[in-house]
Amino acid sequence: MFDKKRFSIISLLAVLVLVGAGCARDSGGGGAAGGGGEECPDSEFGCVEVASGDPITLGTLLVISGPNASLGLDSQYGVQIAADMRGDVLGHEIEFDHQDDGCLPEGGQTGAQALVSDPAIVAVIGTSCSSAGVPAAEITSEKGYLMVSPSNTAPDLTDPATHQPFYARTAHNDNIQGAAMAQFAAENRKATTAATIHDGSPYAQGLAEVFATVFEEQYGGQVTTEEAVQVGDKDFKPVLTSIASKSPDYLYYPVFVPEGAGITQQARQTSGLSDTDLAGSDGMLTPDFVEAAGEENTSGMFLSGPDLQFTNSFYEDEFLPAYKEDYGKPASVFHAHAFDATNMIFDAIEEVAIETEDGGLLIPRTELKDAFFDTSGYEGIIGTLTCNEDGDCNPQTTIAVNEVTPAGAFEPAFTATLKLSETE
Repeated sequence: MFDKKRFSIISLLAVLVLVGAGCARDSGGGGAAGGGGEECPDSEFGCVEVASGDPITLGTLLVISGPNASLGLDSQYGVQIAADMRGDVLGHEIEFDHQDDGCLPEGGQTGAQALVSDPAIVAVIGTSCSSAGVPAAEITSEKGYLMVSPSNTAPDLTDPATHQPFYARTAHNDNIQGAAMAQFAAENRKATTAATIHDGSPYAQGLAEVFATVFEEQYGGQVTTEEAVQVGDKDFKPVLTSIASKSPDYLYYPVFVPEGAGITQQARQTSGLSDTDLAGSDGMLTPDFVEAAGEENTSGMFLSGPDLQFTNSFYEDEFLPAYKEDYGKPASVFHAHAFDATNMIFDAIEEVAIETEDGGLLIPRTELKDAFFDTSGYEGIIGTLTCNEDGDCNPQTTIAVNEVTPAGAFEPAFTATLKLSETE
């Protein structure tokens, strides 16, 4: 028998289901569609939805506090200058969520988790330190967030066996920097013996290992001692005494400011090292290191890093004046790498973003990553950038070795231009 009451209830439920489905489509269905009904093409990680009039938000994950803050703040300033000069992307203003990587694995993990918890974050510029980059790259890749580092240099981050799929960098690979420092030690300083110290971080350990391998295999040198310390250590006398017992010509310790300052001060007081060249790398290439270690101790030592004598006029005529006006003298050496990374992300957004009928944007995460990795022949401040499938976008780099003057300035003493393919 026909039940009018039951039929009415079923009909009402059907209408409610259809209305609910329509509302879900209109609201984007959690990132599946735009305000104008456009569908997101990324079925795995979805799209970032930017409403009409809303800003495009990028995250930064850089060391912006503590003894290594000069490294991250320098990059953060480069990011902000890129945004200021760009003005907007597809008619949307640019905003940032700044997180602190602390130059530690824990900071990279915490900062990355904070950023991927926000669906409005389109991409991340970071990290400063490779030790923070390892966990951060895993977290951001798992969620489909593109992350581009201006200063991570550890070889493992772009090694095919350990590379995370959404991670890239404009910084050089330390397979290049380690080889350049070995060349300087052997050819310019005529060193035949060398010792190394690292702090266990991917950056320091990887760089010390590359230096040692190239110094021995390409230049016939002998590595007398390979020592390790820990981040936070204060007493380096036992390690330095062990090294001094073999009187190496060259001592290379590619660590960061606190440990680098302590090693430098105590090395100057260690018997047997008075004739040994002391050398570090870009983790210490900042006036903060000279201040921490003392001009009397740093004078005459050598620090490697990216060569900032760029051949394009834009750096001298436009970028540096903008930097100095807002932030003073550059605090470290990766500001240009950060500027280029940010502009490359902007270009990738413009390539893949879908403009909705109501003036908003859909930015598919996978397509954004693919567009960035397809970057080829990009003319940046630091040179011509072409990304490979493992995230290295700086295939040819000029490394400078700077001598610290008695007044605490950095005077270029040597440069070497090497291709990444030549070091693999």
